[in-house]
Amino acid sequence: MAPRKEQQIFQATLELLAAKGYEGLTVEGVAECSGVNKTTIYRWWPSKAALLAAALVEADLLAMEPPDTGSLRKDLEALVRGMAELLTRPPAADVAVAALGAAVHHPELAAAAQRFFADRFAREEAVFERARLRGELSVTADPMLIIDLLAGAVWLRAVFRGLPLDEDFATEAVRTVLDGAS
Repeated sequence: MAPRKEQQIFQATLELLAAKGYEGLTVEGVAECSGVNKTTIYRWWPSKAALLAAALVEADLLAMEPPDTGSLRKDLEALVRGMAELLTRPPAADVAVAALGAAVHHPELAAAAQRFFADRFAREEAVFERARLRGELSVTADPMLIIDLLAGAVWLRAVFRGLPLDEDFATEAVRTVLDGAS
C-alpha cells in the first residue's frame, strides 16, 4: 500500500477514535473517511483492533522522534515537552485518552498499547546510548525507569488530574528525576 494512502487510513482511524471512542470506531467509517475501500483495509488489517494498533505506532499524528541536543538533560526535557504536547492538544490528546480507556476493556488493545510504548521506548533508547557515550549516564542507570517516571508525571498531571503543564514543568520533572527531590 502506498505510504500516503496508509497515512490517510491511520489519520481517519485516529480521528474517528477521538470523536466516537473505540465502540464507535468501525472499519466502514474509516473507509468512508479515508476514501479507501473497506476490503482494502481488511486486506491489510483483519480487524479494527489490528488497524488501531498499526495506527497508534505508525500514524504521523503521534510521531515523535527522539531529540539530539547533545545533552541528556536537554534531550529529556525535549521528550517531556513532546509528551506534554501530545497529551494536551487535540486530536492527539483525545486519541491517547480514548485508546487508554478502550485498552482497559479490550485485551487486543492492551497489547496494541504495549506495542506502542515498546516502539516509543525503542526510539528513545538512542537518547540514553548517546548520553552513556558522552559519560553523562551510568551504565547501571535504568533508561526505562527514567522514561516511565517522566512519562508517568506527564500522564498523571495532564490526563488524570487535568492540570496544566506550565513551561517549567519539563525542566523541573527532569531535574527531579536526574538529581532527586532534595
